Amino acid sequence: MPITDPPRVVLAGTAGHARRHLRRLRELHDRRRVVLAGVCDIRDPDDEALALLPRGASVHGHVDELLAACAPAVAVVATPPHTHLDLARRVLCHGSDLLLEMPPVPDLGGFEELVALAERTGRACQVGFQSFGSPGFAVLRAAIDAGELGEVVGVGAVGAWTRTDSYYRRNAWAGRRWLDGQPVVDGVLTNPFSHAVASALAVVGAADRMPEEVTVELHRARDIEADDTSCVRIRCAGKPEVVVAGSLCAELDHEPYLVVHGTRGRAVLRYKTDLVQINDRLLRVPPPTDLLENLLDHRSDPHGVPLLSPLRNARGFTGVLQAVREAPDPVPIPAGWTRTEGCGASARRVIRGIDVEVAAAAERLALFSELGVPWAVSGAARCVRS
Repeated sequence: MPITDPPRVVLAGTAGHARRHLRRLRELHDRRRVVLAGVCDIRDPDDEALALLPRGASVHGHVDELLAACAPAVAVVATPPHTHLDLARRVLCHGSDLLLEMPPVPDLGGFEELVALAERTGRACQVGFQSFGSPGFAVLRAAIDAGELGEVVGVGAVGAWTRTDSYYRRNAWAGRRWLDGQPVVDGVLTNPFSHAVASALAVVGAADRMPEEVTVELHRARDIEADDTSCVRIRCAGKPEVVVAGSLCAELDHEPYLVVHGTRGRAVLRYKTDLVQINDRLLRVPPPTDLLENLLDHRSDPHGVPLLSPLRNARGFTGVLQAVREAPDPVPIPAGWTRTEGCGASARRVIRGIDVEVAAAAERLALFSELGVPWAVSGAARCVRS
């Protein structure tokens, strides 16, 4: 039977990135696309969050209370990464479909457990890699299939942003590898630029595959536990290699992008501004499809509307995350290559020349140490998986 009534939807988390979900849910509620039934948070929601709730929506302190009181068809989990597995288990076991923010879970064991649970319960699970909703992927694939690039030999991805001290003070888990004995893995490639990693794997057709080999070089300019400047090479059987480089200590903010290297040409996908360049052709594609609306459409027509970012397509990314988690602690970048700009909460660390170096890594499909970056350490962690 087609699903006709607006589904009841709940949200776990109300602050930080979850606030974006709350605004989106209120918009969908006002359009009568969903019924925003309630939210939960371990802290009391602030006045702004409360103002976004429609009349009748309830507020709870625990996800079990939320699920019991609201009986949702769909739950959105937008809480800290190390809480995802437990909350996702509870949602799926309750019988609700799930939109799980990225990174989905911080280890491979938890990922495989969640995949098995979703299959056993028959519930749909979408992961919040919003870039997967970009029509740019179809444009890229069409160009590759048409032979416009020749044989694809590799895909690079670039991320260079600036972040202030306030970014690392916003919560207890920011910039951490572990918290209270739980893996967090809040590194530059496993959280801020996780879209770049996952998207690059999708382009080479390896999003749902476990990498055979992952080589990472983790560095940090800040006095934090996790990495803020890193690169990774990912190899999957029968697929072009992927190299991703990123830093949160850039001299300027740059738009992240993917570059596809072929024997006859190259293509660039700027997934945040919906631009695709195929050799000399520059194309603007429509904005990405909203992943929550895609999940709602999938519920109404599961055979006709596939999920754009199903949980299984996060397997390759989770393999990379596991390699970062198992790698040695990030290597501090010598002070002579860094500087501090600004003061107080607005202070930020800057690595000299990093904007050029992350771009060079993607262009040459090379790690920092292979490029001869002076501060790079070649003792990379290599994780081989069958």
